[in-house]
Amino acid sequence: MISVQMPVLSPHLLSNHRELRLAHLALGFICMGYVWQEGQHEPAQILPKALAWPYWLISRRLGLPPILTYADSVLANWKLKDPTGDMEIGNMDLIFSFPGGESCRGFFMVSLLVEMAGSSGITGALEVMHAVKISDLIGIQKGLIKVTQSLRKMKETFQLMHNHVEPNAFHGTLRIFVSGWRDNPMLPRGLLYEGVSNEPILLSGGSAAQSSAIQCFDALLCIQHEGETGAFLTRMRDYMPPAHRQLIETLSVCPSLRDFITTCSSSDLCQAYNSCVSALVDLRSYHLNTVAKYVLVPGNRAISMGCPLRGVGTALNTTGTGGSDLMVFLKSVRNTTQRALILERPTTSRET
Repeated sequence: MISVQMPVLSPHLLSNHRELRLAHLALGFICMGYVWQEGQHEPAQILPKALAWPYWLISRRLGLPPILTYADSVLANWKLKDPTGDMEIGNMDLIFSFPGGESCRGFFMVSLLVEMAGSSGITGALEVMHAVKISDLIGIQKGLIKVTQSLRKMKETFQLMHNHVEPNAFHGTLRIFVSGWRDNPMLPRGLLYEGVSNEPILLSGGSAAQSSAIQCFDALLCIQHEGETGAFLTRMRDYMPPAHRQLIETLSVCPSLRDFITTCSSSDLCQAYNSCVSALVDLRSYHLNTVAKYVLVPGNRAISMGCPLRGVGTALNTTGTGGSDLMVFLKSVRNTTQRALILERPTTSRET
């Protein structure tokens, strides 16, 4: 156990964004290790002030919650082995790691490479929205093609997960360390941040639902997730860097791309839009199947073998690290995306 007698450090000497992000990342890994070091049966109920107070102050300055987020563990947790080399998995390593060896490294590295593959799609999305404002049909089509290519590259990169992450190591060792304390039966009341609050705080663990890129593509393509799924995805924006959150919200209030396409009667534009939606459906279907391999199958195997102490036991077998009902959520976002396809020749009516 980390001693509660350790001094409470002040973050006031952290002067720039990079230092603050590194401190948030470091404290995130330390806090996750502290909370989950005894496994599912004895998670820490209280985060000592020596950790909680500086973590809270740094989080407020960054506009991030005081928990390890996807933006921490994936986007900010890498370095190049050879600074002059390329950003490819053989030349990259983690700054901080959890138990799990190569599977831990592979999980975070592949997730980062998937996000990198999405970067050109973000550029394409901005090009599309600019083209819509000036009714540039060719510009819209070119931008959509760029987004589609990016989504296909994300799916292709995602396949690296199978080469670098072993399912039993992910489920049995790593997964608990990225679990949060909201909608989590292991910490049903949340976590008490000593010196910060007199009541436990509920926060979700990092998950792919916190991917800024995917929510940008949803906003661009006017894919509107409703009910509990929509509410969950909206809440996940609170775990993104403020600039990412702002971009999603800006795309969300732009003139509707889908409405524009259904009213302009261009079959080429309709096809470009549908190809983009289909690529996002394919990515989400692949993610769903991968989750089944890495969460459901090893979880059910552990139960059938009578290994209640293995990994997180049954507690998170059907729940995502962000707290969602895993397969229900993933199927919902995939199906909603599929319904965005324009099934007929564009007309003045909005397809649903």
